[in-house]
Amino acid sequence: MKNINLGIIEDEPVLRKNIDQFFSNLPGFKLQGSASSVESFVEAVAAATPLDILLLDISLPGGMSGLEGITLLKERYTSVDIIMWSSFEDPDKIFRALQSGADSYLIKRESLTTIRDAIQTVANGGAFMSPSIARKVIDHFAAQSRTNSNTTPVLTGRQLQIVDGLVSGLSYKMVGAELGISVETVRDHIKKIYKRLHVNSKAEVIRKRMNGEI
Repeated sequence: MKNINLGIIEDEPVLRKNIDQFFSNLPGFKLQGSASSVESFVEAVAAATPLDILLLDISLPGGMSGLEGITLLKERYTSVDIIMWSSFEDPDKIFRALQSGADSYLIKRESLTTIRDAIQTVANGGAFMSPSIARKVIDHFAAQSRTNSNTTPVLTGRQLQIVDGLVSGLSYKMVGAELGISVETVRDHIKKIYKRLHVNSKAEVIRKRMNGEI
């Protein structure tokens, strides 16, 4: 099985050391770089370095914050998925991170095994959110739905169910099981969703949903 190439940006030394040690000794993972800031990570890890997942602290003292660094990191490491890693459950920070291109959002109190599961889920094409974050996302969608109740939806009801499943962290397989349809049917809907929204990635679909555009 292919290793998951992992990067970590966390400014708290003890916490970063614990995470580094956990993933350095874990089969199926290759720690490609670990740093206390966006700037030092970019300096130490070449753009050509294989990087699948980046665990990124949202609040970094001095220099560039995690939120500010998302665009730079996505441009430099073109195939990377970013999991925001934060003590904050502020809805504004959550949505700013997701709208900026983050693929998932974890609260720092999660266990190391939950972090591992989140990274594996995202590496396999899914998304992952701490339960408290998922609740805020669902509440946000409910409010958007009430606000936009008089507008004509771009997507069908089934397609919106699939989009909401993806935003909640479900893989294609899990979405299919939740809705009682096959993975192939989910993939077919995803293709139609991309075409209707004029997008090319799951992250773009999620950002549109977060912005209340669908």
